[in-house]
Amino acid sequence: MKKINKAVIAIDSFKGSLSTFESAEAVTEALTEVFPDIEIDAFPLADGGEGTMEALVSALGGMCVSLKVCDPIGGGVYANYGLCRDGRAVIEMASASGLTLIPKEKRNPLYTTSYGTGQLIRHAIVKGGCREFIIGIGGSATNDGGVGMLTALGFEFLDENDNPIPIGCYGLSKLKRIRTENALPELSECKFLVASDVKNPLLGE
Repeated sequence: MKKINKAVIAIDSFKGSLSTFESAEAVTEALTEVFPDIEIDAFPLADGGEGTMEALVSALGGMCVSLKVCDPIGGGVYANYGLCRDGRAVIEMASASGLTLIPKEKRNPLYTTSYGTGQLIRHAIVKGGCREFIIGIGGSATNDGGVGMLTALGFEFLDENDNPIPIGCYGLSKLKRIRTENALPELSECKFLVASDVKNPLLGE
């Protein structure tokens, strides 16, 4: 077998099984078992889905913040976001509103919400003092148009009787009015960069 002196590992996650870092660790372990003297540089990658926050915080330097938020079907889950040394927050939807957080039999985008992602953003603004955000939107479990996220930030989405609409895509059919008076005022100071691996129009023709 030809000797390999150096390897570069640039690897993404495997949805529902291995994270970006776990994937890189597994390949590193296999290579060093076969080539004990090998020099390895591991660079975890991500495309806006699972692992995006960890990969960026690792590259930019910073820390992870953990808090309990609403999961896609209204339960509770501990989710992380990153605080980079340059003051930016890195948030991935998959952490709070991700498909892998829901049992297969409950995966119905009509009734899932992005509320937990909004809770992460709110915490980063109010507690972390962040005004610049990188939001990875891959791996999400919801098609609610961001209504859940914006609700967590103080926006109100109301039906014809001025009651809050139901969560999820289904609730959008009931929407008659959006109230912005109670939206988090600091949002006007914030900048958001969306990280995605595909180009998707928000609405059709």
